[in-house]
Amino acid sequence: MLKRYFQPERETMSREDMKAHQSALLVEQVQHVYNNVAYYRERMDAAGVKPEDIHGIEDLHKLPMLTKADLRDAYPYGLLAVPLGDCVRIQSTSGTTGRRVVSFYTQHDIDIWEECCARAIVAAGGSNEDVCQIAYGYGLFTGGPGLNGGSHKVGCLTLPMSSGNTERQIQFMQDLHATILCCTPSYAAYIGETLKEKGISPDEIDLKAGIFGAEPWTEEMRRDIEKSLGIKAYDIYGLTETSGPGVAFECEEQNGMHINEDHFLAEIIDPDTGEVLPEGSRGELVFTSLDKKAFPLLRYRTRDICVLTREECSCGRTLIKMSKPMGRSDDMMIIRGVNVFPSQVETVLLKEGYAANYLIEVDRVHNSDTLDIYVELLPEQFSDTMRDITVREKQLAGAIKTMLGISPKVHLVSPKTIARSEGKAVRVIDKRKLHD
Repeated sequence: MLKRYFQPERETMSREDMKAHQSALLVEQVQHVYNNVAYYRERMDAAGVKPEDIHGIEDLHKLPMLTKADLRDAYPYGLLAVPLGDCVRIQSTSGTTGRRVVSFYTQHDIDIWEECCARAIVAAGGSNEDVCQIAYGYGLFTGGPGLNGGSHKVGCLTLPMSSGNTERQIQFMQDLHATILCCTPSYAAYIGETLKEKGISPDEIDLKAGIFGAEPWTEEMRRDIEKSLGIKAYDIYGLTETSGPGVAFECEEQNGMHINEDHFLAEIIDPDTGEVLPEGSRGELVFTSLDKKAFPLLRYRTRDICVLTREECSCGRTLIKMSKPMGRSDDMMIIRGVNVFPSQVETVLLKEGYAANYLIEVDRVHNSDTLDIYVELLPEQFSDTMRDITVREKQLAGAIKTMLGISPKVHLVSPKTIARSEGKAVRVIDKRKLHD
């Protein structure tokens, strides 16, 4: 099998050398965070931990963990670890109550992030002979900028298409002979469907590989995409809090994603107790940023449920592997590549004068996510005419889109239509078959 590496000395590092590398970076990072982030210093002091207590990765468990709630509480600058003048960019994702998660980057941080994305592109067969079409969104969303930078590092001819305008995507794909496509899996599936509708067979385009992430997708969806586009489809994982896509990536085995553990130290914990679990156990994924300077997170709880394994990989990489996320330990959903929390919907409903009696229904139709939100009217609202209700639905859908960044279909229903529960209210029905 042809070995494809962007940084072979790192990607094939021995376990002993990797542990030494991680330990040295961790000791330095803990001191950096303790000295420069008051929020985290207070957390460490409360836990009775000082930087001198951390001698290597074997002491990682002594450090307190961070959650998205901490990021919200510290927004916007509370976790910044360098002078603002050293930062050259921010990226962002939505927050649970309208407060966004903002991640800061020095040029050093961006270089590392782009190198991680370059590893993913090379693992998918990319080189400076390739044309890489980036159809992730650009702007604050990390997908476009991350893969764009990785493509540059590899030396690909980069097409910064962003998402949407499928007619133009296909035109450039054909005219410029794109060989690698980077986008969400649902958009890749849509491009495949559009090609079929246009009577364009996979043999008539030059794509050979796709790097798809930012939302859950099944093996069945992978096979459909590979057939419709005539490619090999690779998964990629990341989160804005640690940098963006490129935290982990698939190799040609397509059997779990290699974590770039020279930069991101991974743990699996019991989501209920916080106990660190042995490799091979199913639990919540926790990441420590080993060398990110502007916004370094120590023991950040991702809420993603997965398994870590060090089984030997035929690609020759020694980087630990993570399985596809098998679910969440919180109520976050990923819909069309966007993080969505029920609490965001509830915030809008209360602000717009509705009761917090609602039901979110998510489905996947023709490889595209659908979002329907059923909202109970108050008795005095239900007396409105159907025309008024239609206007109300459109107004509420617009307000929810402003909060979420994606458009829902809102259904205003009569009082007491949505079933009550004596226990925890059922707010979400996800009909997508995303996990085994």
